[in-house]
Amino acid sequence: MKSRLPLSTKFGATLISHPEVKSILPICSWWEFEHYRKGKLIDQWEQKNVNTDQGLNHLLNVAFNSATQITSWYMGLFESDTTPLVTHTYAVPGFTESTAYDEATRIAYVAATATTKVMTNTASKSTFTISGTKTIYGAFLCGGGTGAATKSDTTGGGTLFASSKFATAKDVVDGDILMVVCSIALADA
Repeated sequence: MKSRLPLSTKFGATLISHPEVKSILPICSWWEFEHYRKGKLIDQWEQKNVNTDQGLNHLLNVAFNSATQITSWYMGLFESDTTPLVTHTYAVPGFTESTAYDEATRIAYVAATATTKVMTNTASKSTFTISGTKTIYGAFLCGGGTGAATKSDTTGGGTLFASSKFATAKDVVDGDILMVVCSIALADA
């Protein structure tokens, strides 16, 4: 007696005559933070950020539409529990800037020449010497206009490039040091 198992196999094929090729050119920035108290490192962390539409439009207009380059960029801190949005601008940043640090102006962003599609201020970290008891929620990168170096300026016509909210707010006291690194990367995906 013969037994037959009901087995079958089906194969299919599809021909793609004109495959779609997409090029994606992402720009992102990665933030690194160090928190010192009495000369000792008490916390450090890394995280991503939000690049604003205003910042990305500036980048495109300088590179491809002959807009004026911003030659001085600055870093600042914010003390409001604000989630950064791509729609935030220099004039309407969405956050309350903290001015509770000893330095007279926002801290200059001193970046090295880009290599491997990354520009960073790792060699010259932005250093904030805290001057009071505060809760700090994040940091930002801005430049241009007439007041970008001025703490709390929002009327100088500058550009807000990016902002980064800490995953956990940081309580700081007079004499604490916050060091901030912002690395901007541009690479094909």
